[in-house]
Amino acid sequence: MERYRNLVMDSSRFDGFAFRDGDIVISTPAKCGTTWTQTILALLIFGTTDLPKPVDILSPWLEMTLRPLASVRDDLEAQTHRRFIKSHTPFDGLPHDERVTYITVGRDPRDVALSWDNHMANLNLPVFLELRGKAVGNDDLPELMADFQPPAPELETRFWGWVESTDPDPIAGLPGMTHHLKTFWDTRDEPNVILLHYSELQADLGGEMERLAKRLGLDVDVTPELVKAATFEEMKRNAAAVGPNQSENIWLDRERFFHKGTSGQWRDVIKTDEDHARYEAAVSKCADAEFSAWLHK
Repeated sequence: MERYRNLVMDSSRFDGFAFRDGDIVISTPAKCGTTWTQTILALLIFGTTDLPKPVDILSPWLEMTLRPLASVRDDLEAQTHRRFIKSHTPFDGLPHDERVTYITVGRDPRDVALSWDNHMANLNLPVFLELRGKAVGNDDLPELMADFQPPAPELETRFWGWVESTDPDPIAGLPGMTHHLKTFWDTRDEPNVILLHYSELQADLGGEMERLAKRLGLDVDVTPELVKAATFEEMKRNAAAVGPNQSENIWLDRERFFHKGTSGQWRDVIKTDEDHARYEAAVSKCADAEFSAWLHK
């Protein structure tokens, strides 16, 4: 298995993890509908909008370095419901188990770039580093932050920096995002691999929830109430219950995590023929025509 490690996560935390029959791993690139999918699964698994705990506790991010590994594993071991674990590790870095279902979500990379920009602007970095230090220690910060550069003041510069990044890190830019999804795209015919797409969830949320429940063998009535609870507006209203890392409070504004949730916002940045050509040149290095067509659907 490949190892993926950065300031936020370390995929080696999966090493030796004891899966159970029926486990689900939600493995998405950052800002591709991770929290959305976790919320959908929580609603489908429990069959109610009255969830017993916040979603980030029901569906912990195993690789994240804000909590001691033993604490996360103990929580997962104590769960008696069907487990659904958050991950940002590409498929080639995950342990493969035929009893486990692996889910990813595609999204237009141009929208991901802008969503990531908002995400980083909303992060309270001093609080994050303090919590990380308490959980796993910060002795490795000089290594992990050796190439750190303060963000540029202009949105367009930050956008193109993400698009034209050469960093293979799975949460750092276009190469890492497309690689993550390509590892799932290449295994999409496996019976325990499911590919969702952000645009399809937007277009027919109820239908996608029903199809996902059927694929997972969940006997649940996908009521209008469940579907409503999985809409962007309801998730934003219930940010404290469904947003990530709410208990750690690493955000400057909890609700801002659910920023826009729309597609096509990139049109505010990519405006000219030259812009389109520049983007196509970048994405063509990362994705062939068929894969790119799925990404941008």
